[in-house]
Amino acid sequence: MLHQIIHSIRWLRFPATLTLFFLLFATAPFTEAFAGEKTIRVGGNHDYPPYELVDKNGQPAGFTVDLLRAIAEVMGMNVDIHLGEWAKRHDDLKNGMIDMTLGMNNSEERDKIFDFTSPHTIVQQAIFARRDSPVVSSLEQLRGKKVILHRNGIMHERLRQLGFEKDLMYADTPAGSLRLLASGQGDYAVVALLPGMYIIRENKLTNLVPVARNVASFKFSFAVRDGNTELLSQLNEGLAILKKTGQYQVIYDKWLGVLEPARVSWEKVIQYGAMVLVPLMLLLTGTVVWSRTLQKKVIQRTEELAQEVAEKKLALEELRLHQDKLIQADKMTSLGILVSGVAHEINNPNGLILLNMPTLKEAFQDAETILDGYFHEHGDFAFGGIPYSRMRDMLPQLLVEINEGAKRIRRIVDDLKDFARLDKTECLEPFDLNDVVCVAVRLIDTTIHSSTNRFMITCADNLPKVLGNAQRIEQVVVNLIVNACQALPNKTRGISLTTYYDRPEGSVVLQIKDDGIGIAPEHLSRITDPFFTTKRESGGTGLGLSVSNSIIKDYGGSLEFASTFGVGTTVTLTLRTIEQETLK
Repeated sequence: MLHQIIHSIRWLRFPATLTLFFLLFATAPFTEAFAGEKTIRVGGNHDYPPYELVDKNGQPAGFTVDLLRAIAEVMGMNVDIHLGEWAKRHDDLKNGMIDMTLGMNNSEERDKIFDFTSPHTIVQQAIFARRDSPVVSSLEQLRGKKVILHRNGIMHERLRQLGFEKDLMYADTPAGSLRLLASGQGDYAVVALLPGMYIIRENKLTNLVPVARNVASFKFSFAVRDGNTELLSQLNEGLAILKKTGQYQVIYDKWLGVLEPARVSWEKVIQYGAMVLVPLMLLLTGTVVWSRTLQKKVIQRTEELAQEVAEKKLALEELRLHQDKLIQADKMTSLGILVSGVAHEINNPNGLILLNMPTLKEAFQDAETILDGYFHEHGDFAFGGIPYSRMRDMLPQLLVEINEGAKRIRRIVDDLKDFARLDKTECLEPFDLNDVVCVAVRLIDTTIHSSTNRFMITCADNLPKVLGNAQRIEQVVVNLIVNACQALPNKTRGISLTTYYDRPEGSVVLQIKDDGIGIAPEHLSRITDPFFTTKRESGGTGLGLSVSNSIIKDYGGSLEFASTFGVGTTVTLTLRTIEQETLK
């Protein structure tokens, strides 16, 4: 062509010819670029609304179609879009017949064959059923059911991998899958949620509903032939530009937003609110007037009921007092039986320990000479898993500790038997208050050590004896010490026990002082009342101090409490000596 032009203008003068040559060569690159601009061949699914579909004019339409056209416009690309059956378009891209597809769900299997852009949306896969079908919530619940889906779709791959092949029924499109289900074939259909809702609405398949809305989610992207990095980067760049400029959101709202729940405007909220609030206010006003009328009658009737309740409460309290006393007595009876049985069971094996311990000591003493000889002749050796050189000194001490422990078990069991023993007749005899205090301390030694690190006991020498029942006084002392332990907020606070003889009054005194939380002034005068307790939520019955006070009074003694709230409490137990009882 250039040769013909030169030949036709040979008659022109040299300057004109030079000018023509300049124009031709200056425009040559642009002409070549325009003639060589490549058209990108694009394939898509003709029946995947609202993402890809053929409109009423027979033209490609849908979310991904508009999105690609907008990318082509901003990137200066020529695109030729053809929609058809998805299985064929999938194979066309795989075989190089087209350059890209409008949309493809990403998976590991497909990622080995194609390259994918950044996802332009997320597609949720759903399970659809006829309205009278049992509800399912997962793919696993579809086993053994006839499941309809479109051929070569992403869920075809997924269900085939999960071993559903024998239960699958196929259609060429998602719409075909739902039509088969609506006609009564198969049990369920697995279709992308938005296309499924779109198809149901457009085709008026009113007997179908989604029963599980998100059984799987996939990234939905443009797909290109493997290795076509140039086209891939152009598409990603164009998609990023559309998102920055807001064009992406406009396209999204046009196609996908219509299937999402509509947003209610503030005007509608106010309008509907007024329609509800005005009648409600009128109803509320009427209710207030009516309630005022009833209120006076209610107050009057409430006062009458309060009077009746108070009277019934007093009667019930008296009844509960007698009932709880019976329960407490029954508990003490059961405790005595239980302790006797347990003491017997413990004493038998413990007696064997005490009986066999001297034999063990003698056996070791006899064997020690032989073991020492073996040690000197052969060197150290394992004896009970420990070198004999150490065990020779340890074993006698271990035997002593076992013997002392068994004796301690016997003392505790004897103390428990004495404490829980039920006397069929009231046996009054002289006893030493110091002995009773020591037994009580041994009984609750564990409680004391778990409550405080500062427990101190001071017993006066040569206390005069008092007359009474030692076991019942033990019960009182145990109760007072336990109360003192419970009053301590932490183990750094202390408890002290002191006994002494008050010669002018002719009485023996036990004083228990704790550094606990103290007793509130309004409660101090009521603490020996039956059933009064501040520890009801932790199981307190309010009988402990009441019973203790009754026991002490029975023996002519007294129980006095002095307390400063937040500082501590001092309890003073006083019993008359035998001489004072005789004089009385």
